[in-house]
Parts: sequence; C-alpha cells; structure tokens
Amino acid sequence: MAAGRWCVCVAFLSVVAAVDLDDCILVGGEKQSSLDKAVLAKLAPLKGKSFETRIEEDSATYVYTFSVCSHVLTNKSTSVNEGLIQTKITKGNPDVNVTIGRINETHIINGTDWILLSYRGGDKYDSHCGSEPRKAMIMISCNKNTLADGFMAIKEERSKSNECFYLFEMDSSVACIPEDAHLSTGSILLIVFAVLVAVYLLVGFLYYRFVVGAKGMEQFPNITFWKEFGNLVADGCDLVCRSRPRSADTAYRGVGDDQLGEEPEERDDHLLPM
Repeated sequence: MAAGRWCVCVAFLSVVAAVDLDDCILVGGEKQSSLDKAVLAKLAPLKGKSFETRIEEDSATYVYTFSVCSHVLTNKSTSVNEGLIQTKITKGNPDVNVTIGRINETHIINGTDWILLSYRGGDKYDSHCGSEPRKAMIMISCNKNTLADGFMAIKEERSKSNECFYLFEMDSSVACIPEDAHLSTGSILLIVFAVLVAVYLLVGFLYYRFVVGAKGMEQFPNITFWKEFGNLVADGCDLVCRSRPRSADTAYRGVGDDQLGEEPEERDDHLLPM
C-alpha cells in the first residue's frame, strides 16, 4: 500500500514538473520585466497550438513545426523543450530532425501591431556561425480576422560568424491593440438625448390622443410650436445660406386703379355766383 502511494506521488510530481517545463520561460530568470510577462500573457490564446510549413530545396523537403509556448507534440519531438524543429526529408534516407529553438530560452519583444517571439538554445551548427546554438525568430503580425494563420519560413541567416537565426512570420489577432469597448462621452449624450426625445414623443402622443382627444397631426405634441419653429428655422436657413439675391421687382407694371394716386380736389368755388 505504501509502495502504491509512493508511485502515485512520484507520478504526480512528474506531471507537475512536465507542466512547469511545458511553458515559455523568458531569458533573464528573476530579472524578467513585468512588461515582458504582460506580452507573454497576450500569447495565451495560442498556447499549445502547432503550426507547420514546408520548403522544397533541391531534392530535399524541409518541414518546420512550431508550437506556441509548449513543446512540439509530434513524433518529430524528442524533448519537452522543443518549441520549433526542422525535419529534413529526402528520398531513400531517414528523416533528420534539428531543434531550432527551445521554449525554456524565450525572448519576446512587443511593438504597436506586432510581437517578435524568439526561441534560443537550439542544436549547435556544425561548422558555420561559430558553432553557436541555433535560434528561431517568429514575427507575429496583427490580423484581426484570424486567431493564427499564415505561418511560413522567410529565411535562414547563417552567413555570419555569429548571431545567426531562422526567421518566420505569421498573422494573429493577439498582436493587435485591444479595442476599447467603452462608450465615449459623446455617444452617451447622444443615447440620453435620443431616449428623452422618444419618451417626449410617446408620452405626448398618448396624452393628446386619449386625454385631449386629438386626431391626425394634432396628436403630435406641441404641434403648433414645432410648426412655428420649423418656419423660423427655414427662414434663418434661407437668410444665411442663400447664395443669390432675391429676384427684383419687375420694372414695368400694368396700370391699375390701385396704382393711380389720388387726384387733387379741384376747387371751383370761384365759378359760383356771389
């Protein structure tokens, strides 16, 4: 019984150790900044997802398998720390696996709409690049239309004496700036205004219809005021916005009785006999 409990404890500790290893560990240990941790947290929706891309070169096919902050879960993997591996496939020869980068040596940089994730500590080069460990750099660009897509290999820089790297890119919405879901002050004021107008129209309509007994357009609250207000607005717009002068009165008018002035009263008193 004690032996059984011991086996269970050992298995539990093994699982815990595996879980601890199965995560991105930032380079720098305890000195890693809170900003780096925050950027790493943005990758949480992608954790555990694997991506694959192929490159045909001469008679060989190179398959790159990448996993975000977890070891590559394929038969190509031989270590829990492998975050990106290369598999060389050639006809008639066994596949050759090379570890490009490991998740326990992670470096991360954040930009406005991109995240640069680096896995270091890969298998060492044979002769070039100073026999340094390989390094993978994955440029994650903002794309709001997909969680993760478009993983592809860009280049392998190995012509230098050191600081060689493999460069990859992919699109993901996790690299985008989070949109602020809160309403602005202007939006709140517009909503309040629209609600007040709706309440005014509804209450006024019910009052004029069922209390006053109005019919037709008379049911509209304060219809007389709004008609006069509309006329005033129209007059003001006509005065301010009119670009042409009003048409002048016609120079010639027909002669009518309304246009004839009063004839001066003739005084003929002197013709009367004295």
